[in-house]
Amino acid sequence: MAGRSVTARRRRVEEVVPAAARTIASLRDVGYELPQAVADLVDNSVSAGASTVAVDLHFDGTDSWIRIADDGRGMDTATLTESLRYGSVRDYDGNDLGKFGFGLKSASTSQCRRVVVASRRALERARVEVRALDLDHIKKTNRWEILVVDPADRPPHLVDPLRDTTGTVVLWEDLDRILDYKDPWGGWAKRRLLDRAAAIAEHLGMVFHRFLAGKVRGHKLQILVNGDVVDAWDPFCTEEQATTALPEHDVPVASEAGMGIVHVTPYVLPERSDFSDNAAWQRASGPLKWNRQQGLYIYRANRLIQWGGWSRIRTVDEHTKLARVALDFSPDLDAAFGINISKAIVKLPTDLRDEIEPVVSQVARIAQQRYRKSGSKGSVRTGSISTGSRPTPPSAGPRSRPSAEATYPAAGLRPTTVETNVHSSGTPSPVEQAARQAIEAAARAAGEHEALERIVASLRRTAPEVARDLGW
Repeated sequence: MAGRSVTARRRRVEEVVPAAARTIASLRDVGYELPQAVADLVDNSVSAGASTVAVDLHFDGTDSWIRIADDGRGMDTATLTESLRYGSVRDYDGNDLGKFGFGLKSASTSQCRRVVVASRRALERARVEVRALDLDHIKKTNRWEILVVDPADRPPHLVDPLRDTTGTVVLWEDLDRILDYKDPWGGWAKRRLLDRAAAIAEHLGMVFHRFLAGKVRGHKLQILVNGDVVDAWDPFCTEEQATTALPEHDVPVASEAGMGIVHVTPYVLPERSDFSDNAAWQRASGPLKWNRQQGLYIYRANRLIQWGGWSRIRTVDEHTKLARVALDFSPDLDAAFGINISKAIVKLPTDLRDEIEPVVSQVARIAQQRYRKSGSKGSVRTGSISTGSRPTPPSAGPRSRPSAEATYPAAGLRPTTVETNVHSSGTPSPVEQAARQAIEAAARAAGEHEALERIVASLRRTAPEVARDLGW
């Protein structure tokens, strides 16, 4: 027995190191959209105790860049180097927004080919440490190497945010996934990059709304995007007097770490005529608009990771669009919820699903009653379509991504206006406007304009939400 144990302990092994160039190229496709990638970096800023995070997008053709700068604790040399290791090793506390040690790298390289990180740990020392993860360098060497960036090679926009504060700056260069145009210096590329600022601000205002509103103890946060303050978007409209908060529930859920608690808080929002004003109603529709914003809002350590949808408990229904339910859990339950690297995929544990189905049924029933009551009073239903003049845009609220639901009549198509959240200018972004015009122009060029009219009319009947998203 002893001999066999010794033999087992001395088993021969060979170390197989993943090929750096091929592996890092594959890791670029973890599944981030640009706003989600930026949010993952803001997670790190929150964990570092930052009170302000500034996101800036700068267009300069092939030299364009995106910068995320915070005033958190900063990192020393060893910590900075470790932060650029895939699967970096550090301790996570119970309320840490990080998890796998991949976020900084995978989120960044999903959007760009070069990530430069500068950090300052102590105010009494002017020393700023800078390292870079360069995919072209790794492709050339096929080695897991990062670059030490000397002071002479540090652009002012990298280190300027750290002149008077501790903190960390992440700079994305060579934005190949964002500026994927044949002419990276053209007007399309510039509009594409700058239009994304509004989408980023809208997403961050939703995902970090509790932090922005000062509702997380010890974590009052301010976020700026291109110098503009991001306002919190409260999905439950708790400032509205007519919002109904139903009884809360604590549901025990088993996980690898033992038993945990999921806190469930159901809400039914007011119907339109009961909102304080039209701007508040428009804002409550959210980034996805009324129908797709109904459902479950799942929070991990107060950070929103799912915003709407019923997770297969029930289907999305026009009559239940006022129903929204908050689910809160701590990172101890990550395995039970199946949290992935990008924190973009979450699944309900089976025992939790069984427990909250009656709660969901109750909130849906009350939402239906409120919806039908609003219809019987002759008021305009939330998210309804009306023909005629364009609605008045909201007079208040933060800047938001121009909505594809803002409709502009095309030649030969029936003028239709969707009551929804639009820019204060009342116009769509150039990219959205051009995309729709391109479809209509292609139909005319092919002699199929009448066919397009029939398709649009059918789409309005069979899939009104899709039609509204496309602007028809």
